Amino acid sequence: MAVMNVTKDNFDKEVLENKGVVLIDFWAAWCGPCRMLSPVVDEVAAEETEVKVVKVNVDEQSDLAEQFRVMSIPTLVVMQEGKEIDRSLGVIPKSAIQNLIHR
Repeated sequence: MAVMNVTKDNFDKEVLENKGVVLIDFWAAWCGPCRMLSPVVDEVAAEETEVKVVKVNVDEQSDLAEQFRVMSIPTLVVMQEGKEIDRSLGVIPKSAIQNLIHR
């Protein structure tokens, strides 16, 4: 499934109202670790077709970053049925991302 960029305008529809598992990647263009993690997140999105993967640019969507108390990036948040079920900070390997979404 393709990665979708979400904003405060479509966040509720795409994430909170989604009944399945959603992986949120909080990132910024200037963040080196975010640029390292991004292709890994894209791989997971391509392989894990039952999981919706979205990205939130914290510079453009500071309200969402604040809502999720994102203090450092990259931050990955796993949601299921509108509730946070797990979170990871920093760069992690693909296997760790897969473990997050299949807990």
